[in-house]
Amino acid sequence: QLQLVESGGGLVQPGGSLRLSCAASGVTLEYYTVGWFRQAPGKEREGISCISSGEGVTNYADSVKGRFTISREYAKNAVILQMNSLKPEDTAVYYCAAMYGWRCSLGPDYTYWGQGAQVTVSS
Repeated sequence: QLQLVESGGGLVQPGGSLRLSCAASGVTLEYYTVGWFRQAPGKEREGISCISSGEGVTNYADSVKGRFTISREYAKNAVILQMNSLKPEDTAVYYCAAMYGWRCSLGPDYTYWGQGAQVTVSS
């Protein structure tokens, strides 16, 4: 059974950076497509980035394109979301999710979900 654990959230000032990690146990994560989602208070969950298995095709929502980078950390069986130039509107609970297969999707198609990590951008 695949289990996902997010880490690296916290409080950061506008313009700062955070690095979120999504670590997997139970399976080899490189065979799964992984997505990052976020949900701000009072808003719907938003898909912000994904990385496919195999070729590692990536995709980003317009709201984070050019500021966030998704990548795999194979040695740690994890997927990283590097977040730069953070804005107050990036404040949300961030979730990683995984599904077996190669299709990179920003929709709620994923089978396995982590518990979430809080990111707060504030001065």
